[in-house]
Amino acid sequence: MAANGFTWRYNLSGGRPLILTFFFKDTETLTKGDLVNIETGEIDLAVTADTALAGTFEGPFDPKDATDGLPGKVAGTDSTTLGKVIVNPDAVYGVFAENARQPGAALDITGATGAQTVAASSNKEFVVVERKLQTTDETRVMISQADHYLTKAL
Repeated sequence: MAANGFTWRYNLSGGRPLILTFFFKDTETLTKGDLVNIETGEIDLAVTADTALAGTFEGPFDPKDATDGLPGKVAGTDSTTLGKVIVNPDAVYGVFAENARQPGAALDITGATGAQTVAASSNKEFVVVERKLQTTDETRVMISQADHYLTKAL
């Protein structure tokens, strides 16, 4: 279980994660497990109320772009640095969240790079997929179809 950020667990349809490559939209730092948003065809750290969520940042396309001594952390440059992102619309992610959540519950994203998690919902970016057996278990969520960049128009 990852203490910070989101970890791909499975796709509802089965199979492997689909990883695509995008340029960074801004000069900013992203960390493996951050949820990203697509803006003007480029990736940006996701925040609540974003409406074109893609999935989790998996690291730099070019290993030389990784931050020395901090695996999974990339200080990217606007429209220059390429990052890899899991984009399956039916991907289920594990994330640490202390509160118990029932399947079907809606949640929001909260937190900065390297420390994203879920919180009580007002914007409904995620839906809980599985019931937690214990409070210490990760919460399993998927991006709401209305907010995923590949399915929001469906």
